Amino acid sequence: MTTTHFIDDLAAIDRRSPAVSQPAGQRGCLRLASSLLLAGQILYIAVTQLHAGGEANDHHAIFATYAANAIWMAVHLGQFAGMAILTAGLVALSLALDAEAGAARWLGRLGAAFALAALALYGALQAVDGVALKQAVNAWAAAPDAEKAARFATAEAVRWLEWGMRAYQDFTFGLALLVFAAALARVAWPARPVGWLAGLCGLAYLAQGWVAGTQGFTTAQSVAIVLSWVLGLAWMGWLAALSPRQAN
Repeated sequence: MTTTHFIDDLAAIDRRSPAVSQPAGQRGCLRLASSLLLAGQILYIAVTQLHAGGEANDHHAIFATYAANAIWMAVHLGQFAGMAILTAGLVALSLALDAEAGAARWLGRLGAAFALAALALYGALQAVDGVALKQAVNAWAAAPDAEKAARFATAEAVRWLEWGMRAYQDFTFGLALLVFAAALARVAWPARPVGWLAGLCGLAYLAQGWVAGTQGFTTAQSVAIVLSWVLGLAWMGWLAALSPRQAN
């Protein structure tokens, strides 16, 4: 079954439910969710622009760049902060969906569980990338010639561990977005287009995870990252525009 059919089937459940006015608490949760989601996404994108760049799969060249980078730890802490704020936005969205009946409610709770699991994986990823990899490349860059081969092998092993952590974090976050997409397709208020965009964003994260796990940090993965940012800003912005209209 395709993701499209999955979302359509969930949206078809109990279509006889009438549209209802949203309680003030739900409207507040929606406003909070959209604010946190946009703030987290914008912070993450902004901080990532400060990340040391280069051909990520050319390990000799990129490790030298990483070793010379003075703001590595700060950048990765900023990325983690952005992801934490994003996750808080998804949890707030699940609280808004708690006011719904049936499938939307339990899908929102399931989405929040996936989002929290993805944040835990992201914390582990940043420990590997933001701390362990930096120490490994620093040791390689400073090592005498007789030790460089062994130090480089250690740094590569940490890098490959980073590939695995990134792949499964992307998979988990993508699944969270797909579940929220299904929930948004089910609500009585007009959020279906937001759900479609969130679902496409989730698929972009799944693509990132697949490429990271099989090929590393390639151009294809970079394209998937940018696509997920664009789609993320689109559905989060749409949710922010939609939220104030739910007063009636």
